[in-house]
Parts: sequence; structure tokens; C-alpha cells
Amino acid sequence: MKINPKNGIDKLIFGMKQNDVAAIYGKPDRNYKDEDDNVIFAYNKLKMRLTFYVEEDFKLGYIVASSQELELFGYKIINRKINELKKDLATKGIIKFTQEEFDTFENYFNEENWIIFQTEFEEVVKFEIGAIINQKDEFDWKFGKK
Repeated sequence: MKINPKNGIDKLIFGMKQNDVAAIYGKPDRNYKDEDDNVIFAYNKLKMRLTFYVEEDFKLGYIVASSQELELFGYKIINRKINELKKDLATKGIIKFTQEEFDTFENYFNEENWIIFQTEFEEVVKFEIGAIINQKDEFDWKFGKK
């Protein structure tokens, strides 16, 4: 599954509605609301959790994924050593990361592309990507744009 920085993953595009996603991937394995009343779709086979923001008319704005099939610029990311992945990403201009640690996990956040690589024991175990916020402090929805 190809990660498309600033846009989404695979056929998922930021700004899609729940019915757009269900038309592509079918009914989610789990469908619930989080503490902020955002709608969450979970797809077991895809190993993805999708967040549709209540304050944005339930548009897809955030994806958490852990599938072995995830690729960024042709590089597999899950179970890779973070230092090796960072070297590969540097060749594509992604070099700036904010690092935070908690317990045995570390997050490597690249704000420019709103992506997070979560590692445990220096290996990537989870990937997160969010819709970009533009200069006007609004979401830059990609779905429906040409």
C-alpha cells in the first residue's frame, strides 16, 4: 500500500467521507466514536484505523496503519530499523524529525508531511499520517481536487 504524503494511503484521500471509504474498502470491522465524537473506522485486514473529524463534517483527516505492505517512496517501512529508514528518506528530502520518547516507544514526527513513525526497540511498528493544515490554519482537503 503506497503512502502518498500530504494526501493519504493507497486509495484513501484526505477529505473523503465515510461512504466514499466504504465504497472502496467495504464495511469496516469496527465503527465507533472516540472521546471527541470523531468517527473511527477500523479495518483488520488492512491494519488501518481511520479518523473522520466531527468538526470537519466527518471528513477523513487521520490514518494510523501498521501493515507490512506500507511503502513510502518505494521503501517498506514496518519492521525497518529507524536509522536505515531515515537514511532512505533523506534521499527524498525528508530529513527533519521531532523525536519524543515514552516507555519503550519513540515517535519520529515530520511536520512538513504530517507523518509519524512510531518505533519500539528502534524498529518501526506503526505509521501515522494526517491531513495537512495550510497557511490559513485550515485543513487542506485533497479529495475532489483535480
